[in-house]
Amino acid sequence: MARSLREPRASLVEGDDAVLFHLVQENLRCLAELRARNRSAGRGGPLGRKIACPRDVYELVRHEMEDLVQEQARVILLDTRCHVLDVVLVYQGNVNSTGFRAAELLRDAVIRNAPSLVLVHNHPSGDPEPSLPDIKLTKELIKAGELLDIEVADHVIVGRDTFVSLKERKLLD
Repeated sequence: MARSLREPRASLVEGDDAVLFHLVQENLRCLAELRARNRSAGRGGPLGRKIACPRDVYELVRHEMEDLVQEQARVILLDTRCHVLDVVLVYQGNVNSTGFRAAELLRDAVIRNAPSLVLVHNHPSGDPEPSLPDIKLTKELIKAGELLDIEVADHVIVGRDTFVSLKERKLLD
């Protein structure tokens, strides 16, 4: 005879849920620690690296981003000493565009309590020249970041074997 879906399972007695929940929490903590350790700068990963200039940003992401056939937007979350807390893929677009919203670009900085970030996206054409929408988005992101006390340190556009920093071009004002 089939059991009703509302009947408790015979193998779970009271208290087993708490034990199971604790085990899942512990496993997630261990996985997060392994991920962070494997992404550390000492193992060639991005975490903990110092970002001192736009070229550092480019070197951090170029091998993953310069040959993409679709636009991607990532945020590099930085601590107060400009060390990388995380690199987060925020958007995957199509061959010539991706829609960005300031809320999504700032979300991970808020969650991680990051005081600053660098926005990075690629141009699949290989030409990193910023478009008018790139410049407009950056200015909107800066305004939204100011409301949340999150500095937008730069917006780097990755092309093929080259990049453009909107900060170096003085387009962040």
